[in-house]
Parts: sequence; C-alpha cells; structure tokens
Amino acid sequence: MILSMTGFGQARKEMESYSVTAEIKSINHRFCEINIRMPRQLLVIEDKIKKAIMEHVKRGRVEVFLTIEGEGLVKKSLNIDWELMDHLYHSIKDIQEKYNLTDMITTQQLLSLDDILSIDDVELENNELELIVIEVIQVAVEELKMMREVEGKKLLEEINNYLNQIENNVNAVYQYAPHVVNQYQERLAKRINEYINGEIDDNRILTEVAIFAEKADVSEELTRLHSHISQFKEATYTNDSIGRKLDFIIQEMNREINTIGSKANDSKIAKHVVEMKSLLEKIKEQVQNIE
Repeated sequence: MILSMTGFGQARKEMESYSVTAEIKSINHRFCEINIRMPRQLLVIEDKIKKAIMEHVKRGRVEVFLTIEGEGLVKKSLNIDWELMDHLYHSIKDIQEKYNLTDMITTQQLLSLDDILSIDDVELENNELELIVIEVIQVAVEELKMMREVEGKKLLEEINNYLNQIENNVNAVYQYAPHVVNQYQERLAKRINEYINGEIDDNRILTEVAIFAEKADVSEELTRLHSHISQFKEATYTNDSIGRKLDFIIQEMNREINTIGSKANDSKIAKHVVEMKSLLEKIKEQVQNIE
C-alpha cells in the first residue's frame, strides 16, 4: 500500500471547562517537517506531539493547528515596573522644585506611562490538558492517515495504468526491433547496387549489417526496462516509505528509454520512445506525492 503525502485530519474534545481542537494538514516534501502552532503553555509537550505524528507520517510537510477554548486555563497578573515608577516620581519632584510648583503628585500622574502598569495572562499548568491534547492529536493524525491512504490508492491506480502503457510500448519495440536490421540490410543492398551496377559483395553487406545490428541492438535496454517496471510494482506493495525508491527507479527507466531512442535510429521506435517518455513524466509527477 502506498500513501499520498497530501491529507487533512481534525479532532475535537469537549471537557467541562474547556475544549481542545486539532487540525493537521500535510503536503509533499522531501523530508518529514512538522510545524506546530499552539498556545505557549503546550510548548513543554511539543516533542510528544511530534512523536505522535511521526508514528503515522514518515515524509511530508505537516502543519498542525492547536486551539484551546474555555475557562481556568489562564489567570490575570498585574505587573508594576517599580524602578520606572521611582524614576517618574523623582522626575516630577525635581520639576516641582525647579519651577516652585506646589501641586500634589497624583496617582494618575504616576500611572501616566503605559510601560509602568501591565496586565498579563499567566497560563496555568494543567496535566489533564496535556493528556487531552495528545489524545486529540492522535485522533486527528489517524484521520489524516486515512485520507492519505485513500489518495494513495488513487495514485496507484493512475500509476499502474501508465506503467501498463509503457509495458505495451516496450513489447511493441521488442517485436519491431528485428525489422530495423532487415530494413537497413535492404537499404544498404539497394544503395550499393545503384553504385556498382548489380555486382554486390554479400560478405561486405553482411559485415556492415552485423556492425549496424550490434549498434542498434536494444534488447538489453528492453530487458532492463521490464525489470524496472517489475521492481516498481513490487515496491508499491510494501508498507515502507517508498517515494524516494520509486523516484530512483524512474530515473533508471528514463535512462534506458533515452538509450533505446539513440541506438535504434528508427522513426517507428522513436514514436514509442516519445510515448514512453511522456508516460514516464506523468508517473514522475504522481510519485512526487508519494510518501
């Protein structure tokens, strides 16, 4: 079974005083990269969250969105910058003395600077919350995996269709290739006959044909192509992360197809080569989405 690197999963759990929601989406990527957006109080379990995800995801760029709603998660904290307060107080006193001012210093004057007084949210420790978050993440990532499995099946159907078409072209080239040598022999004999008025040296023709046949022989490349196709299909039935392996096999297949095109030097085989390269490019596009 192959897995797509594209998927989406979400989960939510409601408690008495709060709720936790997790959304996970993934796209294709060379490696496994996990980015998490969550409240600061959950940073202590970031590694646990990543570990829970990596049990199901081996490759892909994963975006995680964690939200927490409810009461009892934070408390308000009043902070006063006493050093700045002292500086403001003494500055006001200096001004009064310098200009002989007698008005009283008010609380409003002391709090006139925004930086003196601040009210912050302090996130409370909650062991139960951490357990709930991991539980919600596991449900969401399992849903993500299910979607990746469904997408993987669709990718495999398309890829197998393209592979079968390539295999048909390989078989067609295999059957037609011997005719290339025969046609070359006929053209060579006709050309020699035009120049020497019917006195043909059969040994010379056979020698030239043998040299051409060796250069134009693509049987080895066709055999390797069959082997690569079999390897590709076998790989898709494993449970491992196979995207990189499939990409390597595609490179090898492309090399063999290019060699066939350059060695055969025939218009009909060239058409099959173009068709195989087009199909292989479609497979390559699909493989980019496989884990």
